[in-house]
Amino acid sequence: MTDTPSTAPSAPAFPQDRGCPYHPPAQYPELAARGPVGRMTLYDGREVWAVTGHAEARALLADPRLSSDRQNPSFPVVVPRVEDQAAVGIPLLGVDDPEHARQRRMLIPRFSLKRVAAMRPRIQETVDGLIDAMLDEGPEAELVSAFALPVPSMVICQLLGVPYADHEFFEAQSRALLASETADEAAVARESLKAYLHRLVDAKEAHPGDGLLDELIADRLADGQLDRDELVMLVLVLLVAGHETTANMIALGTFTLLEHPAQLAALTAEPGLMPGAVEELLRYLSIADGMVRLATEDIELGGHTIRAGDGVLLPTSVINRDSGAYEQPDALDVRRVARHHVAFGYGVHQCLGQNLARAEMEIALTTLFARIPTLRLAVAPDEVPVKPGSTLQGLYALPVTW
Repeated sequence: MTDTPSTAPSAPAFPQDRGCPYHPPAQYPELAARGPVGRMTLYDGREVWAVTGHAEARALLADPRLSSDRQNPSFPVVVPRVEDQAAVGIPLLGVDDPEHARQRRMLIPRFSLKRVAAMRPRIQETVDGLIDAMLDEGPEAELVSAFALPVPSMVICQLLGVPYADHEFFEAQSRALLASETADEAAVARESLKAYLHRLVDAKEAHPGDGLLDELIADRLADGQLDRDELVMLVLVLLVAGHETTANMIALGTFTLLEHPAQLAALTAEPGLMPGAVEELLRYLSIADGMVRLATEDIELGGHTIRAGDGVLLPTSVINRDSGAYEQPDALDVRRVARHHVAFGYGVHQCLGQNLARAEMEIALTTLFARIPTLRLAVAPDEVPVKPGSTLQGLYALPVTW
C-alpha cells in the first residue's frame, strides 16, 4: 500500500522542540503509536516517510537502497540552514560507498577500541583538571562551559592535532554551523572553519606534529590520496562532531541523572554500572534526533511502499523508545542492557567516534559524581535553557551548586 499526501493520516511537523529535555516532543510518540512507518512534514511542506519502529529502522539503516548522498538534489532538506547541502561536499556523513568506505578506512585506526583505551589516562587527567578548577572556584559553576564542553573539546584537539588555544573560535563557529537560521549564516561559519583549517594544514606541512591531521597530511595528502579541500572537510566534520555531540551528552546526561535521584544513587553505589548507564543515557536522550536518507529504489516496509526518490526520516528519540525493543522504554534504568540502540546510527554509517564518546562520557560522569557527591541544580529544572529541536538536543547552560 502506498499513501499519498491526500490519503495519509496527519503528518506532524519535523523537527519540533522538546517539552522536557530528555523526552521526545509530544507528537513524535503519537505518530509512533499509529505504527512503525508513518509520515512527517518538513518546514518546506515536503512530506517524508518517518520510520519509528526499532526493528524497521535498523533494517533500513543497513539497506543499501537508502542513500546518504546530500549532493543529490532530491535529498530531503530538514532545516533552512542546509538548503545549500547539494552544493556542499560533506565527507563521511553525506556520501555513499565506495567514497564513504574510502574515507572511513583512513580514519578507523585512530578510533579503534585499542587506541581509545590508550587515551583514557589523558582523558582522566583532563576531567580531573577541570573538576579541580571548578572546586577551586565553587561552590557554584555553569557546567556546560566549565566542564561538559571543554572535556571533549580538549580531547578532540589532542587527537586531531588542533591547538586548543583556538577553542573559543572553533567552538563558536561550530555552534553557528549547527544552529544557524539560514544557509547563508551556516555558510559563513563553515567557510571560517575551512579557512582556519587550511592555514593549519599549511603550518603543519612546515612543522609537523603527531595528531591525526599530521598523519593524514603525511600519509594521504602527500601522495595524492586526498586533496586539500577533502582533507579540510574531513577534519572539519571530525572537529565539529567530536566535541558538540559529546558535550551535549555530558551536560544533558548530568541533568537527567540529577532529575532521577534513585538512578543516580544506584550509579554512585555501584560505579561498575556506568558503562551500561552510558548506553542507557544514549538511548534515553537520543540527542541526534533525526537521521535522514533518500530512497534510491522502491522498498516495501510495514505495509507501505517507499518509492525511489522519497525522503526517509528516522527520529531516534522514538525509535529508541520502541516498546517492542525495550521494556518500559520511557523509564530511565541504569541497569538496562541497551547496547542495540540507534543513538550512534546503524549500518555502514554508524558513528566513527562512538568508542571515544563512550570513554569520555564514562570518565566524565563517573568522576564528576564521585568527586562532587552533593552536586545539584542551582536553579529550578524548568529554568535550565534547552536547545531547540532544529539542532543537536542539549542544554545551553547548566547552573549547578554543591
